[in-house]
Amino acid sequence: MAGLIYEIFTSSSLLSLGLYHTICTTRNYLKSPQSYGAKPYHPLPLHHSHHRLKHLQLYLIIVCLLISFVHQILTASDSDPLVKGRTPVHLFASLQSALVLFLFLFLSLSLLLSESTSLLPFPSDLFFALAASLFYLHYSVSSSAASFQTSDLQAKCDTLSGRISALASFLCVALACNSRLFVADVALGGALCLQGLWELQTGLSLYVEAFIPEGCHKLLDVVKGVEGSTKCDLEESKLRAMAILDLLFLVHVFFVFVIVMVTHAAIAKTVPIRRLGSYEALPNAAASDANNHIQMKALAGTQA
Repeated sequence: MAGLIYEIFTSSSLLSLGLYHTICTTRNYLKSPQSYGAKPYHPLPLHHSHHRLKHLQLYLIIVCLLISFVHQILTASDSDPLVKGRTPVHLFASLQSALVLFLFLFLSLSLLLSESTSLLPFPSDLFFALAASLFYLHYSVSSSAASFQTSDLQAKCDTLSGRISALASFLCVALACNSRLFVADVALGGALCLQGLWELQTGLSLYVEAFIPEGCHKLLDVVKGVEGSTKCDLEESKLRAMAILDLLFLVHVFFVFVIVMVTHAAIAKTVPIRRLGSYEALPNAAASDANNHIQMKALAGTQA
């Protein structure tokens, strides 16, 4: 039960962060496409009298990362229920995840200091470069954890989660090189939403009996679900479960596409967009030609 609660907490945090980033990025681009630039953080549009609440998003991110860090530390100190004892593999894998979360926490604290004070100037390209390295580190940790995972379903979920982190790392590299890439900025928000949805799917597939694929089951002697607690007895059942998880992953990708498209359409209706094109330029050009014609006639009459 504790594992499911943690997955739901992680899912809601990532999903809300990705959705907020997508909304703010789309709104900033539609308001002024010429001066658009990717931002690592979007403060709340509040009055100056509530300047402390402008950084509410960063405060929430730091609190969520701190809770996740403490959870991973407690998980590392727990015994491995699948091996009946404390194992170095389980200990070091949990410590690796805790270290990645601590680095994200340190990066968020640095960004908060940069936004609220002048002690630590933090340019956007440097932030995206550091975020890219941390996302790639998370991909590496997830891939290594999946290689020695005792639960087949847990290994598959970790592998797909690592691929999302690899995508986020690539997008951060692109934004570090060129902050005007609106598509990459929106895709980064979509990647965070996808990671949140997949964390929820991971919790359901591992800890909720109704969502566990047919042919797989929870281990009865596992209480806390450390390192996953779901096993598939037959090879055919395992392959079927892997195919189901791949299909569910594509379904979540489709949901993210819908979220991004609906968000863009909704914001486009509320934000006034100035469109400058050849159609609107024609009347101005015609008026200019008419004025020139009148001036030439007046000049010819003066000379005569």
